[in-house]
This record gives sequence, C-alpha cells and structure tokens, in this order.
Amino acid sequence: MSTTTNLKIEFGGGLEILFNNTPELNVSLSTQGKPTVRDLIKHLADEHINERKELFIEGDTVRPGILVLINDCDWELRDELDGELEQGDVVVFISTLHGG
Repeated sequence: MSTTTNLKIEFGGGLEILFNNTPELNVSLSTQGKPTVRDLIKHLADEHINERKELFIEGDTVRPGILVLINDCDWELRDELDGELEQGDVVVFISTLHGG
C-alpha cells in the first residue's frame, strides 16, 4: 500500500546552496509503508539536487559532517537511516564542515 507523507525539510550550514539556495522545502514522500530517513535522503538527492550530489550523499546516507535532526532530535536517537518518519515531521540537515 502506497503512503504519502508530507514533511518540512530545512537546510543549514551552506547545504541550501545544493538545493537552489532554498533554506527549506515542503516534500511529499510517497513510499510503500512508512517512509524512513533513507527514503527521504534518496528522494532529496534524486529529485532536488541537480549538481554536486556527492556533497550531500555518500552511498545511501548523508556525507560525514552533516548533522540530521528530526523534530529537533538527533537522528542517532531515532535509528538513523531506518528511523520512520511521520506526517508533519521537520527534518533538518546542517553541514558542520566549512571551508576556510
């Protein structure tokens, strides 16, 4: 059974540049069953980044140095990639790496 989950996505620390200088997106994520953070990362990389995907994604996860928060909670407390997302969740991606 296909499920559509509406999420608010926010970007910080320079990641917004990868997403057409957009600091936030509203995303409708369609999945079979409950969507996971893994589903969201793939969707963002495939549908919202035109260039330099390697600055956001590595394999099936975000690159090291990108902090992920789900409703202001570190994703490590929510099973990281396998963490299930709920209708209306706010997911924030923040790059902790900066050039100098």
